Amino acid sequence: QVQLVESGGGLVQAGGSLRLSCAASGRISSIVGMGWYRQVPGNQRELLASINNARTPSYYVDSVRGRFTISRDNDKNTAYLEMNSLKPEDTAVYYCNKVGPARTLWAWGQGTQVTVSS
Repeated sequence: QVQLVESGGGLVQAGGSLRLSCAASGRISSIVGMGWYRQVPGNQRELLASINNARTPSYYVDSVRGRFTISRDNDKNTAYLEMNSLKPEDTAVYYCNKVGPARTLWAWGQGTQVTVSS
């Protein structure tokens, strides 16, 4: 079972930037799509962005497209989320996992808290 550890969150002012990292304990095949998700208390966890391989365009939800960039380093088993022009509504706990049906996902990590002040 792959274990996921997210890091890089913190408190930032609106308009600021953060870079999140997601380290996986095991080898992740490059054909496995990886995604970043976020969850606000009381809401469902939502998929923000996903990446498959260099040949496939990444997916972004409308609310983050143009501001967030997902990337991955298969040699390091790590996924990244570069977040720019942060807004208060981006405040949430951010998680990574693979993309696919819920029953196929790995166990969730602890996530990393992102708080954007206005």
